[in-house]
Formats: sequence, structure tokens, C-alpha cells
Amino acid sequence: MHLPPHFGIEDRAEQFALIRARPFGLIVTNGPGGLMANPAPFLLDEDSGVLRAHLARANPQWREADGSREALVAFQDVDAYVTPGWYATKRETGKVVPTWNYSAVHVYGPLRAIEDRDWLRKLVGDLTDAHEASRAEPWKVEDAPADYLDVMLRGIVGIEMQIARIEGKAKLSQNRSEADRAGVAAGLREQGGEAALRMAAQIEEATKS
Repeated sequence: MHLPPHFGIEDRAEQFALIRARPFGLIVTNGPGGLMANPAPFLLDEDSGVLRAHLARANPQWREADGSREALVAFQDVDAYVTPGWYATKRETGKVVPTWNYSAVHVYGPLRAIEDRDWLRKLVGDLTDAHEASRAEPWKVEDAPADYLDVMLRGIVGIEMQIARIEGKAKLSQNRSEADRAGVAAGLREQGGEAALRMAAQIEEATKS
């Protein structure tokens, strides 16, 4: 990842916070089968520094996960197009161009496949609990018939990455003047929509720090 100093996320807690907030990562491997990329929802175990997920057994990428080579999992937060029309500098000098704001975390490490049934059962239970927690009546894995669950578990393979290194980047107009940053945040709020409003809040938070 290209990391200009003013955009880098160096704090591990901030890196992990982005992964927890946006756990749907893109797994990238480059093994005997060539480059492969697949998205999957991940669980982060912060204490052990491990990412866990699963792939369909029919997906050939899990066969690349033999622990012998480095893989990449990319997580991305909201992103937004930034028009030059939001910059105060446009009115002052006209020396502006469009850009794109975004935040992302790239995690690297060896990837291994896991076919153990108990491990898989715990993973799908933990994933389900994490994403059902906010619902008034959370669905539990136990709600499915046991024989049906066994069939579903036979159709997936677990993957686990021991985190070797992390790169984080938050491009939130930090390289612009205070007036330009304020203009971008105001423009995004006027534009509206969940992603634009979240990006505006992130720009304003970055300005404070």
C-alpha cells in the first residue's frame, strides 16, 4: 500500500477498530493456482493476532492456504469522491483537481486451511452471534436442524491468518487546508447518504486529532 506519512494509520487499536467496523475483507493469494481474490466476513481475535473466516469447499482458493506463503486480506471503510468545487482553494486560485477519500487496512500473514468440524462449528457460531447481536430476536446457529447444519458445515473450509504485519491508511483530506477540509465535510453532508455522512464525520474527527 502506498503510505504518505500524513495518511498512515500507525496505531494498532485504530487498525483493529476499522477491521471490527468493516469485517468483510478481500482475501488475496498468489499460489500455484495464480492470483485469486475472494471476499469473506472475518472474525478478529485481537489477543492472539489472528483473523478467521471460511470459504465454500467448492472455492479453490482454500487449497492455496497451506501456511507456506504470505497472503493479504484487505478491509475498506466508506469512500467518497471529492469534487474540486468543495475546496475554498478553487475560488482562491483554481489550482485543484478531483480526488477520492477512503480508509483501508491491509493485513498480511501466512494463511492455513482448517477442516476440523468442531473448529468450523465454533467459527460459524461466533460469526453469527457477532452479526445477530444487534437484532431484537437474534438468530442462533442452534435454530437450524442439526442434520441440516452438518450438511452446511461439510460444504465449507475454514481459513486462519496469523497476522504478521498490518498497514493502515486514512485519506481524509489531511493534506488540504483547514478551509478546504471544512468545505469537503460540508459538501458531503449536503450530498447526503450514509457513506457521505460517515466520511464527513471522519474528516472532521481527523481534523481534531
